[in-house]
Amino acid sequence: MTRQSSFSFTRRDAIAALSAFGLAGASSVFAQSGTVKFILPNATGSGVDAITRAAQPALSKALNASVVVDNQPGAGGIVGLQALARSAPDGNTLAVVSNNVVIFPSVMKALPFDMPGDFTPIAIVGATPMVLVVNPAKVPATNSREFIALLKSKPGQLNFASGGNGTILHLATELFLEEAGATAKHIPYKGVGPMVTDMIGGQVEFGTAALPSVQAHIKSGALRPIGMLAAQRTPAAPEIPTFVEQGLPNFVVDAWFAVIGPKGMSAASVKKAHEAVVAAFADPVVKETMAKQGNTINISSTEQAQAAFKRELAKYAALVKKAGIEPQ
Repeated sequence: MTRQSSFSFTRRDAIAALSAFGLAGASSVFAQSGTVKFILPNATGSGVDAITRAAQPALSKALNASVVVDNQPGAGGIVGLQALARSAPDGNTLAVVSNNVVIFPSVMKALPFDMPGDFTPIAIVGATPMVLVVNPAKVPATNSREFIALLKSKPGQLNFASGGNGTILHLATELFLEEAGATAKHIPYKGVGPMVTDMIGGQVEFGTAALPSVQAHIKSGALRPIGMLAAQRTPAAPEIPTFVEQGLPNFVVDAWFAVIGPKGMSAASVKKAHEAVVAAFADPVVKETMAKQGNTINISSTEQAQAAFKRELAKYAALVKKAGIEPQ
């Protein structure tokens, strides 16, 4: 009886030990794999893509892990955000997003997630300048006054591109048309890359883009800038005037970018991610690249980011209404 009891106890111990070893082994492998994935709900070639890839090595160093950039465009960014919302809240899956994310609730009739309820805002990282550009072979205008005159002479005949319905690039151009008292036809694309390609090819006459995504094409002459959407000129392209100084004093549209995670992240995971973002964007190489792209880095606290998301949702709801964009 004693021997049987002893054997039974030993067998249970062995099973428990093996189970514990298996769990510990899995955890150890996971920890040693050291991979943090940054989902980008944007295509390659977008402003957010350029920013994230520039910071990728510094983020990897700050997180002491391999950083993978995973572009998941589609439906203007809905696909990538849905993937993030479904991810485990362990800090190993994050995202860099533009302010598209606070526009979607106002332009989409149904979203597969709640913004920001299904996410954890970690930090507003900074802002990137936007510029309205035209195809120089299709549009003779060289400034805002000439361009508005052209649009008014051909109401609804010119086409403008965007990275998708309801994106900040779409909204920005609609607001420009509203301020200018002009009309044009919207052609949405599945990402910034195809949009820029078709603007250069002349399939569409104009569009608004983040400066980093069209900077090289402006320098080559493939695209012509009409004006910056910021309140002041950017040091990265000081030769491009703002629309404010060209007679549209109310036309200023910001494009900020942020780091977010899925909902339910622990305070420790959020703190680690925030500290990594601060360290990465303080890296001298990253700072130099951000300056060349025209990006302004001003990292918020997590608490500030969470408040900003709610505030910006209301702000863009009003702008969408002003632009007359109907929910799709």
